[in-house]
Amino acid sequence: MSIADLYTSGEHRRNLAHFAALATLASVDGEVSTEEKKLLDRFATKLDITQAEYDEVLKKENVYPIQATNSSEQRLERLYDLFRIVYSDHKMDHEEKLLVKKYAIGLGFSGDKADAVIERSVEIFGGKLDFEDYLYLVKK
Repeated sequence: MSIADLYTSGEHRRNLAHFAALATLASVDGEVSTEEKKLLDRFATKLDITQAEYDEVLKKENVYPIQATNSSEQRLERLYDLFRIVYSDHKMDHEEKLLVKKYAIGLGFSGDKADAVIERSVEIFGGKLDFEDYLYLVKK
């Protein structure tokens, strides 16, 4: 097995764990809406999730651990993806907010930093921001 194979495998596991977190957020209110399904489909493609993995994640309790990253930009990108799922119905309910905070802490944010980033994101997130705008606004 080459080093490239090891990297790809680790990266794919992180992507699968991230997708599982997105799917959990999408289904927190009991059902996955049409808009959430479209976003999940796009994330599955973006994260190179196979149809078998997609089906497995959607039918089972989330068994994929959150994998922290040392890059603050990657952490913010993961949160941005979560906010896109959460705001696909143009609102954030209490359960979704709790899951986002749990996920942010799992990504490596401290509790206080997670609260600050989430609150700032809620203030600025309109559902149509691209990642570069989000990154700029959250860091300010």
